[in-house]
Amino acid sequence: MREREIEKILAAEVKKLGGRAYKWVSPGNDGVPDRIVILPGETPYFVELKSESGRLSALQAIQIDRLRSMGQAVFVARGLDGLSQFFQDIGHEETSKALDCRYGL
Repeated sequence: MREREIEKILAAEVKKLGGRAYKWVSPGNDGVPDRIVILPGETPYFVELKSESGRLSALQAIQIDRLRSMGQAVFVARGLDGLSQFFQDIGHEETSKALDCRYGL
């Protein structure tokens, strides 16, 4: 599955949870994660989405390390399995299970 399709699924699932998955474009700061996920009553999550075979660029790895060194929650989700794992890791097991069932993971 393409990264763009995974992004759409992320945004739709976050919306079902009452949140927003903002596309992050930061001029002068190439390599920042794709999305900032904000869910009600939770701290923001930074999410870099990749296809199953997608790799982080060196600049993306640097930006992720910078955010993590400031105590921010940053996730790299590879494919639908990674997206399912993201929801499980942040405590939304039902969303993770629904993705697993819907996409046969």
